[in-house]
Amino acid sequence: MTDEQAPWGRVDETGTVFVREAEGERAVGQYPDGTPEEALAYFERKYTELAGQVTLLEQRARRGAPAADIAKTVSSLSSSIAGANAVGDLASLQRRLEALGGTVSELTEKQSEEARAAVAAALVEREALVAEAEKLAAQDPAKAQWKQVTAAIDDIFARWQKHQAEGPRLPKNEANELWKRFRAARTTIDTHRKAFFAELDSVHRDARAAKQRLVERAEALVPQGADGIGAYRSLLDEWKRAGRAGKKVDDSLWAKFKAAGDAIYAAKSEIDARDNVEFEANLALKLELLAEAEPLLTETDRAKAKDALLKIQTRWDAIGKVPRDQVRVIEDRLRKVEAAVRKLDEEHWNRTNPERQEREQGFLGQLNEAIAKLERELDDAKASGDKKKIAAAQEALDARRAWLGALSN
Repeated sequence: MTDEQAPWGRVDETGTVFVREAEGERAVGQYPDGTPEEALAYFERKYTELAGQVTLLEQRARRGAPAADIAKTVSSLSSSIAGANAVGDLASLQRRLEALGGTVSELTEKQSEEARAAVAAALVEREALVAEAEKLAAQDPAKAQWKQVTAAIDDIFARWQKHQAEGPRLPKNEANELWKRFRAARTTIDTHRKAFFAELDSVHRDARAAKQRLVERAEALVPQGADGIGAYRSLLDEWKRAGRAGKKVDDSLWAKFKAAGDAIYAAKSEIDARDNVEFEANLALKLELLAEAEPLLTETDRAKAKDALLKIQTRWDAIGKVPRDQVRVIEDRLRKVEAAVRKLDEEHWNRTNPERQEREQGFLGQLNEAIAKLERELDDAKASGDKKKIAAAQEALDARRAWLGALSN
């Protein structure tokens, strides 16, 4: 049987498979149950598997896998390739592994730099969280919105824990110092919050006691009926100044305080209802007066209008009160008549004011002179046929005549 030849190995007549290396041939095994071609193919597949592992390792190195893992795998693969029972260019695989050794060194340095950069960035992030907490702690406790402050510090702490769990390990001294500052800020916030709510509880107790006394005083006014309204209004002012006693307590006490007020005003409503019977008659009389007064809105005789309005006003005042819900309605109607009569008086004064008449007469003289001059200029322009001058003179003349018309009226 002739030897079956291949670039990197052969099979002899006994079925033994050899691999060719720099030092010569080396037997890698036998494949007794197959042809020489099958025997070579079997040991070439062994080589392909090794080559695949080297390629995969090269890819991991390029992707930045941990340098220690790469170095460990290089050592393991080198041992496997040396004396491997495989047919192929085993020397090239060793050279590729040796090249990876240099890559491991570079990768180690690169990853060390990245680790240092990650630690530096993590310190900045952790410092930012501390700064947020310290800013919250520095707020004026009296002005702080404690619900929001509590939610904010809880959120910062949650981010601290997440960063601590997922971020790089920080140097012990720096990590401890940052934690001390963060813990101090949380402690300050907690102390201020407790003090604030302790003081608030004290304020609520005082307000609760004050409002309880106001409720008792309001309830004591109920038997007075409508006569207690003035005193109840004073109590209401005190209530507004008493401060808050907590929502539930405030709501409960206010319900009692308001019930007392409702009882007092109910008595007032009964009186108002009785009074309205009388006031309805007064309303009818005042409506009759309005029917008599409103024609004065179109009156032009000033003296006649003033005399009529004075008589109406005298009778109006003598009639007395009307129902509360009608006061504004009828008063507005009378005010409108009074305004119209007052306008007649003002217009009369403006017409008869000697100083104004003198000013107007002087201005009228000047205006008439200007109109006469413009009429002459218009005639001259028409004679010359200059359309531009004609238009300008006509426009100026129309304006002066309009002023004259307004003053004459």
